[in-house]
Amino acid sequence: MGSNDFVTLFFLVAAVVIFWQLRSVLGRRTGNEKPPVDPLAGRTGAAPSTEDARVVTLPRRDEADGEDRVTVIDAYTPVGTPLNQQLRRIVETDPTFTPKEFLNGARMAYEMIVTAFAAGDRKTLKGLLSREVYEGFDAAITEREQRGEVVKSTFVGIDKAEITAAEVRDNEAQITVRLVSQLISATYDRNGAVIDGDAENVGDVNDIWTFARDTRSRDPNWKLIATESDQ
Repeated sequence: MGSNDFVTLFFLVAAVVIFWQLRSVLGRRTGNEKPPVDPLAGRTGAAPSTEDARVVTLPRRDEADGEDRVTVIDAYTPVGTPLNQQLRRIVETDPTFTPKEFLNGARMAYEMIVTAFAAGDRKTLKGLLSREVYEGFDAAITEREQRGEVVKSTFVGIDKAEITAAEVRDNEAQITVRLVSQLISATYDRNGAVIDGDAENVGDVNDIWTFARDTRSRDPNWKLIATESDQ
């Protein structure tokens, strides 16, 4: 089955199957994690809380020859630029990598994580996050609950997702992505009054997330190892 067919099939399967597939992504932490940030903190008025995450399932393409792989990279970013050189290094160590398929998976994981965090969906988060990262999410959700606060959020969409940096560090490929998304999000106190965000207007969120994959592993999945807001 070609990569395009795989992506199409992936989007058509039932939500429970998607969730089951994402569970298989979980792996080890690398020790390179940055301080966690709230995925909603990039929008005006959003309250910060503890967050980090690492999960992304990406379609695995058939291996192509070296020339084909380089052509794909050159089509994504200009030849001779630092990013082009960095991505060429990625495909040297991981022949399955293509920017398009990577970004498709990153978009999907981003939406699921942000939505689950806003909803306080511990069951979904526990299946998508490492134990350490889940504990951070759980603590932030618990703090909201103790204050009697409720977050109502609608994920509008992702306007832009672009690779900004890449490197191979000790056989681990790391790719940083800038994501520009739109949310309608508001936090309500125990009396039902809006205390943060905006219940009607769309807010812009700018995030920078870094994904990593052990290139020696046969597992094609990447994980999110760091997040930060792009103010």
